Amino acid sequence: MGALYNDRLESYRQEIEEALFSYLPIPEEAPQKTVYEVMNYACVGGGKRLRPVLVMEFCRLCGESPAKAIPFACAIEMVHSYSLIHDDLPCMDNSPLRRGRPSAHAAYGEDMALLAGDGLLTRAFEVMLAEENQRELPPQRVLRAAFALADAAGAGGMVGGQVIDLQSEGKSIDLPALETLQRGKTAALLMAACEMGCHIGGGGEAEIAAARRFGEELGLCFQIVDDILDVTSTPEELGKPVGNDEKSRKVTYVSLLGREKALQLAAERTEKAVDALQVFGEPGKALRSLARALLQRSC
Repeated sequence: MGALYNDRLESYRQEIEEALFSYLPIPEEAPQKTVYEVMNYACVGGGKRLRPVLVMEFCRLCGESPAKAIPFACAIEMVHSYSLIHDDLPCMDNSPLRRGRPSAHAAYGEDMALLAGDGLLTRAFEVMLAEENQRELPPQRVLRAAFALADAAGAGGMVGGQVIDLQSEGKSIDLPALETLQRGKTAALLMAACEMGCHIGGGGEAEIAAARRFGEELGLCFQIVDDILDVTSTPEELGKPVGNDEKSRKVTYVSLLGREKALQLAAERTEKAVDALQVFGEPGKALRSLARALLQRSC
């Protein structure tokens, strides 16, 4: 992660790795122990932990200790992990591999994977709203952060994007339709991460608006690079199958624009993301570097 994160962002990632599993204990004697095991399994090896890192950094940029954002950072990672479990299911992308090992349903069965996804989604809100995790924060900050995540994860955001994705398979859609799909499926959760950090940090409306713009542009750029990697990388490099979009007859940025124009659009979106950070001044330098590094990522 050295090329992606500076020392501060990398320290956030390490803190999240430790804290995340403290919120996902596996009860030894519980009859439903298996679902807790699958929830943990789905969160292991999370790589970049991009969304929780964004929560913590935007909290810092708005003037609050990033440590206070850790429960909220872990919550959004749980929601992200739940979405990956469900994305991989046979009724969705039917992917047998995730993060270089069997996907949750391949390892534990479709029924347990489905329930583990549900468990992670619910656990995220338990963690955010637990009394011990909000004692040092004004209640309004907690509620606004939780609402931002709920709004991004639901039918108007991530779930809705997945619906459009499924309904678009085998059909010809244009760029505006593709961007609507990806604003929900990919960008919504990144926007929420940035906004949540601002809420926990006590940011004002200007900071929140800038954070959301950054998250949206970063999310769309992230998806463009994902589409490019799907046709240029190997399963070993990505830790998941490649070429699935073509097999599923999905329209992507690459199939619609070609690789060169898709990369050009990604670069334009990166600069728009960087421009959105002007309100944060010099302290936003790490996020500007991160946005440009994500444009060059290979996994």
